[in-house]
Amino acid sequence: MAKTTRSKEPPQLHAGLDLSLTSPGFAVIEVRNRQAHLIATSNVKTVADEAQPLRYEVIEAHALLFFRKHSGLTTIVREIWPPSRNFAQNDKVHGAWSAVDRALSRLGLEVTVNLAPPTVKKTLCGSGSADKKEVAAAVRRICRLPDDYKFATDDESDAAAIVLAHLIRENLIDGGNVNG
Repeated sequence: MAKTTRSKEPPQLHAGLDLSLTSPGFAVIEVRNRQAHLIATSNVKTVADEAQPLRYEVIEAHALLFFRKHSGLTTIVREIWPPSRNFAQNDKVHGAWSAVDRALSRLGLEVTVNLAPPTVKKTLCGSGSADKKEVAAAVRRICRLPDDYKFATDDESDAAAIVLAHLIRENLIDGGNVNG
């Protein structure tokens, strides 16, 4: 009888967040045997004409449903927002963070890692100034998705990139930037 090889470690689920007021993106990646597998992506578009507090409620509701469906997470990684001189922009991003934090808290979860955008881009693409197309291509490459795989929005591919960058930096998966 032939022996079967079993994975030494059970699969782990990790989530990434690309948060904004207009279209926050969410992603879940499963790690099995040092390989990343895209499990889910999602985004929610808020309506610019609606009051800002209502838009935060929409984001919170979406996050609650998304993370309720994808339980058992090991890590939740968020892209940080570099402080801006534009207070209104800071307020919008931090309001979206708070909305997601409230949803996570209800489920007994929290953001565990924060990464800067240039760190994500450099880790995946080799350049801290990579564009959205390069980032999406890196996500497809690392997750072994077809070249023609389409993300619904850049926010979804960015969310996946954020968690992948963390996994590469922590040496949990292979597949960082092609330049080393």
